[in-house]
Amino acid sequence: MTQLYPLRFAPLYKSAIWGGRRFETVLGRNLGPQTDREPIYSESWEIADHPHGQSVVQNGPLAGTSLGQLTATRTEELLGPDHSGPRFPLLLKYLDANLRLSVQVHPDDDLAAQLGLDDTGKAEAWLVVEADPGSSIWAGFSRSVDRKTVQAAIREGSIDRLLYRFEPAPGDCLFLPAGTVHALGEGILVAEIQQASDSTFRLFDWNRRDHDGNPRTLHVERALQAIDYGQGPVTPLHPHRTKRAWVERLVESRQFVLDRLNLDSPQLAGGEGTCHVITILRGSAWVEGDVAAEPLQFGQTILLPACLGPITVKPGEDGPAVLMDAYLP
Repeated sequence: MTQLYPLRFAPLYKSAIWGGRRFETVLGRNLGPQTDREPIYSESWEIADHPHGQSVVQNGPLAGTSLGQLTATRTEELLGPDHSGPRFPLLLKYLDANLRLSVQVHPDDDLAAQLGLDDTGKAEAWLVVEADPGSSIWAGFSRSVDRKTVQAAIREGSIDRLLYRFEPAPGDCLFLPAGTVHALGEGILVAEIQQASDSTFRLFDWNRRDHDGNPRTLHVERALQAIDYGQGPVTPLHPHRTKRAWVERLVESRQFVLDRLNLDSPQLAGGEGTCHVITILRGSAWVEGDVAAEPLQFGQTILLPACLGPITVKPGEDGPAVLMDAYLP
């Protein structure tokens, strides 16, 4: 049987009316020509094992193998002894918000099961890669509310006025637990790590229409069930120092841990008895055991199977590198 190694996957692109071309202009991807019907790309799923998107290995002897196949057949090697399938539990994506996203909320695991969804709940974290001056993020309630207050605001089309709003800057990180009402404003590119779920309930979509002139579907009743009415303002997180000087702890939750690695020399990454999902936020980096003959570039992602243990990662010739490292707790 082929030994597992650092795995690169082909990105999976999604199109929505709020997307743009930043995967091309910022991340250096080739998106192909624009067309009248699908000129924009809203999401790039980098690591995904889900009915709505299945990552496929791009490099080495396992090229062509899906992440779902690996999770099902080599579970412990991939995830570590403390974790199991049936799906790879994390999903990493980039979001290009050329226009603002809907005001939305995600269910937790219990509500997803109660509603009979073919999905888990969805907790997520955003790390801002690029933000235009004056752009906005809405996250959490700015004041005390109850269900009746929120229902009235939805009817009036003013739900955004109940939310905490701030102007993000590159490097900001937000943790959005399930139940947090939020919206990503226009002019922002983020890297997102989340539970492997595509469950989203829209409360308000700014009164806009899709390509065919129809209002986008809302999910108000389910959203009202999912909302955590006690969730106050969500603000950018303050990184915590760790025992390793190059590692900043951003999020430590029941669903995932998120670190930022600041590399100006070779260092160890991975290990902890679990898999690691790493994406490059600045610069480039060589990864020990990567069968590709080139470093990971800005915006590229790699999966380190648990069985590899700690491996060496070093910055490329273009200087210090910044990496986002997500793994299971």
